[in-house]
Amino acid sequence: MNVVLENLGPILEAFWSTVLLSVASAIGALVLGTLLAGMRVSPVPVLRASGTLYVNTMRNTPLTLVLLFCGLGLGNTLGLKFSETVTVNSYWLAVVGLSAYTASFVCESLRAGINTVPMGQAEAARSVGLTFGQTMTTIILPQAFRSVVGPLGSVLIALIKNTTIASLIGVAEAAASMRTLIEFNGNAVIPIFIGFALGFMVLTLPTGFLFGWLSKRLAVAR
Repeated sequence: MNVVLENLGPILEAFWSTVLLSVASAIGALVLGTLLAGMRVSPVPVLRASGTLYVNTMRNTPLTLVLLFCGLGLGNTLGLKFSETVTVNSYWLAVVGLSAYTASFVCESLRAGINTVPMGQAEAARSVGLTFGQTMTTIILPQAFRSVVGPLGSVLIALIKNTTIASLIGVAEAAASMRTLIEFNGNAVIPIFIGFALGFMVLTLPTGFLFGWLSKRLAVAR
């Protein structure tokens, strides 16, 4: 473990990059996933079909391909630039890819929560003149979110672990730091692996406990 302790500063910096990447991607996935869930239950056939196509395509596409498309397709071929700095640009391209991919799982979790809301509530909302959008934002989605806090926590934990793939497009997160340490310290592979595994456990276990507590705290009585 001496190698890990000697490089503790860069390792913590890499994990901080992982945290920032996870938070930014989670926000993007939550926003996009909520919009997709609304499309999936929309009374407009075109919106339903578009939402279904997006979700099924993303859920059945490897995340590696999604991130490579963002890095090579959007970044190199199409020239999408968030910053002139290569590192910052790679970071935001990774956020786009992770958000787009994770949004499909957020959408399906929310759609399951929407299905738990009694149909009579939506019918009552329409009877008093509320539009579909008003019904979703004021009645359906608040209850749906409370019903799926646990599943959304699982999606967030999966997202944290999926950030390790972002190193493919040059993001200096924890997995990239681990690979670099192993390259220069081949005789300490196991201690390095254990150190980084413990680091990810520190990120994921409290997240799981927090969302488990919230799911019980915010449970909707039926």
